[in-house]
Amino acid sequence: MNIENKIPSTGFKGLKENWRSDFTAAISVSLVALPLALGIAVASGVTPMSGLISAIIAGIVTTFFRGSNLAINGPAAGLIAAILGGLAVLDNNINYVLAAIVVSGAIQILLGLLKMGRFAKLLPSSVLQGILAAIGIIIFAKQIHFALGTSSDADTIIGTLIDVFYKISDINPFVFIISFLGVLILVFYKKINNKFIRVIPAPMWVLLLSIPVVYGFDFFNNHDIVLFGSAYNVNPDLLINIPKNPLDSIMFPDFSKFATMPFWLTVMSITTIGTVITLASARAVDKLDPYKRTTNLNKDLVGVGLSTMVSGALGGLPIVNVIVRSTVNVNSNAKTKWSNLYHGLLLLLFVAFLAPALKSVPLAALAAILVYTGFKLASPLVFKNTYNQGVEQLLFLSSTLIITLFSDLLYGIVGGIFITLILHMLLAKVGIIPFFKMIYKSGSKLIKIDNGSYEIKIKGIANFLYALQLDKLLDAVPRRATIQIDLSQTRLVDLSIMENLIEFKRIYDNEGGTVKLSGLENHVASSSHNRALKIVTGLVKKRITKRQIQLQKMALTNGWSFEREVDWNTSYLRNFHFFDSRPIEMKSNSLQGEDLDNNIHWEIADIVFDEGALLALEIYQTTVQVIRLPTSIPKFIVDKEGLFDKVFNRVKVFSGVNRDINFKKHKGFSGKFLLSGENEDEIREFFTDELIRFLEDNEIHHIESNGEALMIFKYLHIAKTDEVQNMLTFGLNLLKHMNFKSKSENIFRKDK
Repeated sequence: MNIENKIPSTGFKGLKENWRSDFTAAISVSLVALPLALGIAVASGVTPMSGLISAIIAGIVTTFFRGSNLAINGPAAGLIAAILGGLAVLDNNINYVLAAIVVSGAIQILLGLLKMGRFAKLLPSSVLQGILAAIGIIIFAKQIHFALGTSSDADTIIGTLIDVFYKISDINPFVFIISFLGVLILVFYKKINNKFIRVIPAPMWVLLLSIPVVYGFDFFNNHDIVLFGSAYNVNPDLLINIPKNPLDSIMFPDFSKFATMPFWLTVMSITTIGTVITLASARAVDKLDPYKRTTNLNKDLVGVGLSTMVSGALGGLPIVNVIVRSTVNVNSNAKTKWSNLYHGLLLLLFVAFLAPALKSVPLAALAAILVYTGFKLASPLVFKNTYNQGVEQLLFLSSTLIITLFSDLLYGIVGGIFITLILHMLLAKVGIIPFFKMIYKSGSKLIKIDNGSYEIKIKGIANFLYALQLDKLLDAVPRRATIQIDLSQTRLVDLSIMENLIEFKRIYDNEGGTVKLSGLENHVASSSHNRALKIVTGLVKKRITKRQIQLQKMALTNGWSFEREVDWNTSYLRNFHFFDSRPIEMKSNSLQGEDLDNNIHWEIADIVFDEGALLALEIYQTTVQVIRLPTSIPKFIVDKEGLFDKVFNRVKVFSGVNRDINFKKHKGFSGKFLLSGENEDEIREFFTDELIRFLEDNEIHHIESNGEALMIFKYLHIAKTDEVQNMLTFGLNLLKHMNFKSKSENIFRKDK
């Protein structure tokens, strides 16, 4: 059940070997991309076909030139604000904006050729989150009126939002019912476990279920419908406008504004946001890649830059790496970059054959998708997660957000960086000149130790401006070495640097090396988050929690070992399928013991892992038990069957683990559990009547075998002390009901 070590071939050999899995993944991706491309175009103030043109070009053109393996390219919600801003300052003329898009693509190509993709790291993480949150609010404000059937003449985003309350009496119920139904679908889609429904992505369901409403109330003819004594108008203007001949939608850029300041402000906005989103998304998708491949960021810039030029030249939108569609691609078992090509070709077929059907899609359905997208970008959870990283990060995000909303994207970025630097200076307690000297002339160095290992001593101020220098130090270390990264001589280490170090450790460990972070014992932070900004204050007494004290006592009483410190080495957990597309950040509070009679070693530890990526990122903390077994067993996953559970929502789509193995004699077990794995015959032999009855009689746990060990967990939170004891009891009792004899010694009845 583990993924083979062999990395899929690249180029046309990879196309030949993996076309089935890539094409299947592309079907799911294209069904997501179609409504999103239409909605992003409408929200950007351009024709719906502009979104489809850019999505098609993103698939067909970008694939041949980019450096990503599993990322999907296309138009992105993150650039809606840049396009709207361009239209506002360029006389509301789309042809001028198309020219800016072409120039922006050319600049991205140049950046890629000059290998300047690394400069995207100079944007602080919280400033990027602030920009994305501002974009989310802009999208929400612009689209909420389309969702309600109202309008706003306000000149500002805040005014547009306030108008929602003033226009409540003007809501068109026949428009609102479509958008309300769409939002319900998007919110509750993940909770529906019906296999037929899950085949079609949520955004496509929004479009499909809106069409009967359009026909039911005859949106094709301009007329009034009376409801509760009031008349409400429905008409064709509430539907997507698709020309009979899609080629008629092609537009061409006008470069006559090339020498003006508004033109170059638009170019810089599109280039900056597009480049940052592309590179950040590429790194996020690399975390999800089950083969642990690394994107060539400079090559990616060339690819998206070239396709952006082509897109702008034909009337399309800027092209970037898009995280939601990329996540769908990974979870649909894509293997190579060719899934991106297939998704572009499928979209081309949709346009060629489904153009008449697209004319029946109401704008309210697209508005529902965009309102939901905008809310996700600026939801309370975004602010909560940022606050958990440190109160100062919330300040950086909020200030960037406010500046952006009251000016534009470029001012928001510059203002956010300025405020970040000012606070860093105050926290480091140094003046301006010493501050920058401690960044660029800190004396950080790489040292080779006599035993063949390496030590990187980082000194001074390690904030986002230091990211490129840090990369040089890290790149100088040979592969598969042992590295100690010592931060003891730093005055300040910010969140961006911690993210870079954690990401480097993840990649380096996956390649067979060993990275250990040290020297932060005397630093303090406003949050316990592992990435929080840290400043040195002298000797700090380590705090120990009540739970840690209880676990320590439990270990002493039973002769176990307990280690409460953070352990960044989580490579073994990545041998389980559950963590194929869920990056693990760290583990801590590790409780370990042995059962010498049965020759097993077990560990129970708290772990932090991510679900999703970038815009859709959610961070979980849970407690996991791993039991090393005395002999090999079949590879399988046991999980709850029925209602959707948020953390386990992708178990069914793992490669080769789609099928539920049922037992005729144990219908209760088969109805309660989802059992899946590669070798069904071996699994049926292993799951004896005794084991099945034990599982039926106990509460449901997530149980996974990688062939040599079991991973078990139940709680969607850090387990309490008594819950830790329950986990251990369950795990050891489970082993008693398992048969560890070799295959030749196992004689079981096959007809279960």
